[in-house]
Amino acid sequence: MPDYTTAGSPGATGSEEVVDVLDDLLENARDGEYGFKACADEVNSPQLKQVFQDRASQCIAAGSMKGSLGADSALSMLEECERGEDAAVARYRKALKAPIPADVRSVVERQAQGAQRNHDQIKALRDQMRARA
Repeated sequence: MPDYTTAGSPGATGSEEVVDVLDDLLENARDGEYGFKACADEVNSPQLKQVFQDRASQCIAAGSMKGSLGADSALSMLEECERGEDAAVARYRKALKAPIPADVRSVVERQAQGAQRNHDQIKALRDQMRARA
């Protein structure tokens, strides 16, 4: 990833701050994509369906920012995957707090365990990659 540090400049923004800002924007784009796709799947109006699909596509394009900034290293990809797994685990935790039928809960619990395993595996790979860097 290019070094966006501007140390020594008044009002300088460190590279970690830039990464945090970009990560927030990427997460927002992913959330937007998910939300607009969900709306497109549920709405009956063809006109609204197209609007939601177009917005989801725009979110996808906004989410491709990281690749265009040269952050395509294995480490950055693992970090991005871990963030996605963090979001998945959080969604499952939220779902398990909801009042859902027991048979649905058992399926969601199994899926939540799978999401946690995925997260842990990606995190371990990310940690290994950081140790090599």
